[in-house]
Amino acid sequence: MIDKNCKKFFGEGIYLRILRGLAGALLALGITASCAMAGGEIKIGHSVSLTGGASMWGQSERLALELLVKKINAQGGVMGKKLKLISYDNRNDPVESVNVARRLLDEGAVAIIGPAQSGNAIATAPVVERAKVPMVVTTATNPYVTVDKRTGKTRKFVFRPCFIDPFQGTVAARFAYRDLKARSAAVLYDVGSDYGQWLAKYFEDAFAKEGGKVVAKEAFRTEELDYRAQLGKIKQLNPDVIFIPTSQKEAAMAAKQARDLGIKARLLGTDNWGSPDLIDLGGSAVHGSYFVNLTDLSDPDIVGFVKEYRKAYGADPVLPNPVMAQDALLLLVNAMKTSKSLDGEALAKVMESTKGLKVTSGVLTIDPKTHDPLDKPAVIQKVDVKAKAFVFVKKFDPRQR
Repeated sequence: MIDKNCKKFFGEGIYLRILRGLAGALLALGITASCAMAGGEIKIGHSVSLTGGASMWGQSERLALELLVKKINAQGGVMGKKLKLISYDNRNDPVESVNVARRLLDEGAVAIIGPAQSGNAIATAPVVERAKVPMVVTTATNPYVTVDKRTGKTRKFVFRPCFIDPFQGTVAARFAYRDLKARSAAVLYDVGSDYGQWLAKYFEDAFAKEGGKVVAKEAFRTEELDYRAQLGKIKQLNPDVIFIPTSQKEAAMAAKQARDLGIKARLLGTDNWGSPDLIDLGGSAVHGSYFVNLTDLSDPDIVGFVKEYRKAYGADPVLPNPVMAQDALLLLVNAMKTSKSLDGEALAKVMESTKGLKVTSGVLTIDPKTHDPLDKPAVIQKVDVKAKAFVFVKKFDPRQR
């Protein structure tokens, strides 16, 4: 009712500009608060992949947010209002992610959680920057999510609770060199993916710094599933490990084809591997492989969350997205409660100065210079096909060199 009244009073065009660009000024008049919290609710947008290859993470991310919203509302909500989560499918597509962001802003979302994928987040960032509405991505790890590549400046309204790719690539390289004792490596990556391209570079740089050598870098294009030509070249060089920074589907196919060609090298991946699909699709070919992830089901910090999720949905969360999504929402809620405001600039100011906030993954501190988390650890998991599980191997602290 209040939304309709606001639109009727101001007119459709001016109403949308109020929500997007004049929230701070109007808040003093009490106008934006009544529009954004229509019907006693605060609208939180959620841009998420609910269909396609990334849907397993996206669906689990949505369920985790619904669980937390329900808990927050049961405890009285925020500023005396209930939270309302609005989740729209971005289809894991940059263009659709932009459309979803615009739709959420048009519907009065005071902030957006997601997207999870770096390419989608980078495409969406200019939209929220112009609207002056905060966006907290979940697992988008590319550095240029929070930093404008063209200007080198940190985006004022974009934040994240997850580690970034330079650290992830470094962790993979250190584990390969120090723990697996690898001295030569090959890389198989998606040339059409920001995620894959940059992780390939970060791994190569870090592996060389450790003393190892990347003897081959072979690329494929998104949606290609036959890598025999690239793997044939890699086989001739006989590397100790093959680093594959791709999604679980591509990783599983690459593993099967590598084993079919007689390649014995250890396989090493990234957080996009962390789906049961990896085991279902890769079978014995992925057994004994390793990958970097943000968290693990056995991590003491998330034991309570895992228990709540299992009780609510009868299954384990598909990590790491659900945990990072809850961290994102808790960061936003803390900003609302601290600033006692829904104004985008006020929320962003609090978020970039957040220190020691208790979140689902543990404790979150935001670096005001980059809007990335400080001292976010990573874990190494091992694929156990027989147990149909990912087994915790070790934890890497970014403060350790």
